[in-house]
Amino acid sequence: MNESKKKVLLSLGHLVKQRRIALGISQEELGLRANLDRTYISGVERGVRNPSLTALVNIASGLGITVSNLLDHLEIQSDKVE
Repeated sequence: MNESKKKVLLSLGHLVKQRRIALGISQEELGLRANLDRTYISGVERGVRNPSLTALVNIASGLGITVSNLLDHLEIQSDKVE
C-alpha cells in the first residue's frame, strides 16, 4: 500500500474512532448501528480496511452524522498521521 493511501486510511480510522468514543459506544455497538461486523469497524479504525461508499454511509449513520461531517477534517488529519 502506498504511503498516501495508508495515511488517508489511518486518518479516516482515527476520525471514526474519535466519534465513536465521543458517543461512548463500543465497536460492537457501532457495528450493530451501522449493520456491519465489529471486526470490520476495527479494521476501519486501524486503517487496514478501505471502506466502500456504502460502508461509509452506514458508519456515518451509525455515528448519527453525515458522511460529509465524518470526513470534514480528513485532509487535516492525514497530514498529522505518521
